[in-house]
Amino acid sequence: MGRGRLRIYLGAAPGVGKTYAMLSEAHRRLERGADCVVGFVEHHGRPRTEDLLHGLEAVPRRRLEHRGAVFTEMDVDAVLARRPAVVLVDELAHTNVPGSRNARRWQDVEELLEAGIDVVSTVNIQHLESLGDVVESITGVRQRETVPDEVVRRADQIELVDMSPQALRRRMAHGNVYRPDRVDAALSNYFRPGNLTALRELALLWVADRADEDLREYRGEHGIRTTWQARERIVVGLTGGPEGRTLIRRAARLAEKGAGGEVLAVYISASDGLTSASPKELALQRTLTEDLGGTFHHVIGDRVPEALLEFARGVNATQIVLGSSRRRAWQYVFGPGVGATVARESGPDLDVHIVTHEEAARGRGLPAPRPGARLGRPRIVAGWTVGIAGPALLALLLRHTETDPGLANEMLLFLALTVAAALLGGLLPALASAAFGCLLLNYFFAPPLHRLTVSDPKNIVAIVVFFWVAASVASVVDLAARRTQQAARLRAESEILSLLAGSVLREGVHPAEPGRESTLGALLERVRETFAMESVALLERDGDTAPWVPAGSVGPHPASRPEDADVDMPVGEHMALALSGRVLPAEDRRVLGAFAAQAAVVLERQRLVDEAERARRLAEGNKIRTALLAAVSHDLRTPLAGIKASVSSLRSDDVDWSEEDRAELLAGIEESADRLDHVVGNLLDMSRLRTGTVTPLVRPVGLDEVVPMALGGVPADSVTLDIPETLPMVEVDPGLLERAVANVVENAVKYSPARQTVTVAASALGDRVELRVADRGPGVPDEAKERIFEPFQRHGDAPRGAGVGLGLAVARGFTEAVGGTLTAEDTPGGGLTMVLTLRAAPGAGADGHVRAPSHGEEKRARAQRDREKRDRGERDLDERDQDKRRQEEREQEKAGPQ
Repeated sequence: MGRGRLRIYLGAAPGVGKTYAMLSEAHRRLERGADCVVGFVEHHGRPRTEDLLHGLEAVPRRRLEHRGAVFTEMDVDAVLARRPAVVLVDELAHTNVPGSRNARRWQDVEELLEAGIDVVSTVNIQHLESLGDVVESITGVRQRETVPDEVVRRADQIELVDMSPQALRRRMAHGNVYRPDRVDAALSNYFRPGNLTALRELALLWVADRADEDLREYRGEHGIRTTWQARERIVVGLTGGPEGRTLIRRAARLAEKGAGGEVLAVYISASDGLTSASPKELALQRTLTEDLGGTFHHVIGDRVPEALLEFARGVNATQIVLGSSRRRAWQYVFGPGVGATVARESGPDLDVHIVTHEEAARGRGLPAPRPGARLGRPRIVAGWTVGIAGPALLALLLRHTETDPGLANEMLLFLALTVAAALLGGLLPALASAAFGCLLLNYFFAPPLHRLTVSDPKNIVAIVVFFWVAASVASVVDLAARRTQQAARLRAESEILSLLAGSVLREGVHPAEPGRESTLGALLERVRETFAMESVALLERDGDTAPWVPAGSVGPHPASRPEDADVDMPVGEHMALALSGRVLPAEDRRVLGAFAAQAAVVLERQRLVDEAERARRLAEGNKIRTALLAAVSHDLRTPLAGIKASVSSLRSDDVDWSEEDRAELLAGIEESADRLDHVVGNLLDMSRLRTGTVTPLVRPVGLDEVVPMALGGVPADSVTLDIPETLPMVEVDPGLLERAVANVVENAVKYSPARQTVTVAASALGDRVELRVADRGPGVPDEAKERIFEPFQRHGDAPRGAGVGLGLAVARGFTEAVGGTLTAEDTPGGGLTMVLTLRAAPGAGADGHVRAPSHGEEKRARAQRDREKRDRGERDLDERDQDKRRQEEREQEKAGPQ
């Protein structure tokens, strides 16, 4: 009996309907008369999935005991004994309970397939072994249960069960995937819209790649060479020239017009490895291709058109993009060119695009020489060798030749060696070769022989003309080398100046964007790299006799004065750019001057930005002071008026108050005092945040220790607390976190409907810990979710006496002070959820938890907490005393002299 067939339903995440689709397929097979049984299917309490199990025969599961608990697994022996035609096995990546027949469920499936039984199974994309790191980077969760990719790829049929993230989140919110008590945590952590979108893309791409493999195998088995236009694949033919970047961008635009378009850039080099392409240019084009989502390929082939078409057909390409030929008109006598040949031989299944560019018809130039060397050391050595050894060997060869070629031919041969020396080594080797050749011609070949005299005047003229021609050729070659060096230098200077101009323009468009290269430090670093210096400093002083002060510097041991630097470039009267490392040639100072001017501009811009920031802070301070006066005029006066009225009533002798009335008035006084204390505390906290005097004392602490202490200001029956004991510790200031949580919880309780509790739950997510405070109140629209964290903001129709609107602003400020974040989200089913994201404490073990502290550590930590509370109380008293003294001073100033 042959091997069974494997069919897999692949999904992007739990809940998309894989098990439901598998059970539906089982019912269809039963209707067709197939012998189909259930080996292992878990319905997870989903009613519709459970309904589909009715009517299907289920093989009894095997019961296993592990660590005092009883588990059930698929009984492979029972399935083999039953020997059905088709068996349903859910969750292919599942790890079996110790004591099972195999360690992993996919191994059970392999055993059933070897027995000739067809298997229908399910798996999620995050359980594929090769995608473990990718999924962890997306979701922050490392999948412990994985299945080798090869097991899934060997499946005879893979069907993608797809669902949009929005639809899946709606299913979860309706309770169709998880139990109601798990919905909120799931939607807020793993099942976020971004996570689901990324996982869905992974699943779609994986299935698409599998379809491509199947298509290539089919085309190879059937010898199909024509292109099947299943999707647009665009091949870009590169020559290594600068026009390649234009072609790549053009191909990317073509690919964007079609669904699933793909760009493949290919550079074809000769099999002998000789090429005139610039490695730097090819590296730039490779980077550009990858940035645009394409792939770069290097192919060896002596005939470029044939190799290009072979590559295009091999990847099932639909289009080829080539650039207009760089050959000049007269060069077409050697052939029609690559573009015309590819267009002629491509056939009807490949479209060829010829794209114009700036390099068209300009000829194929040689690589530019290196800056700083006109000819290079190897060429100079070769020039001297040919110029000196060449004439000597030629003279020896001609002396031993039986036939005399004549003086004219001998001069031409020596002239050829001189020209070769000029082409290789430049002026000096050519002049030496000409002089040495003249001596050899005179001594060995011009009568009288073996004497340095010439008897025939014609020979004298010939030798002089020979020397003049050789010197002229050498000077022309040397001049061309100098001009090439100058052109290369000017090109480099123009690129640098263009870069500077571009940075100025970008900074003008984005003056406040951080991380740009036009910041002073980045600009000085670019100066250091451009001119190969050890250090660069921008110095300034207030006057001609004032000392120099560094405005910015990079590199070790920067110069403190322009006189101490190897190169100094003045910028105005009281600023200079000082470079240390080597002396620059005079021709480099022009570009250095441009850098110095740009550095002065960047420094001035930074100072203007700082002044604008100070002005903005002053404006914010004025705004806060105005709002504070408004708050004092109403929100502070209201509880004070209530306290004063109650106290006046109690002290009045006109009314005989009963015990109940007296208790009610005292309760009103206490309530107003508490509200007043809360408002003043928030005002003081906001002032500390605005003045930057908050200094957190960060240490590892458990949320189960801090959060209960923060709930002391709210009724016990208004909050449901869910803080697992196994939660990792967080790195925070306990006091600041307690104040932040207290403000958030009090705000949630304030806006929650009657008899609706606020849920405070915590969970670990990678190296982060999230504390979620969810209420069932009216909620906040998306456009107002950030505005509620601003000072003196109260959302909606909150009454004036409900506070000054500082609670959430203080909570976010304290959370950010300890390195966390505070954001607002919608509560599934209605309401608002505040999410505090905190850093997990370092030193977590393999299970993500921090080692429990010893008794001594707990004692020291408790003492530290007591000191922190005492210090915070003293700081609050000092601040209140200072505020009181300042108020008294202002009143005295207003009163004037007595």
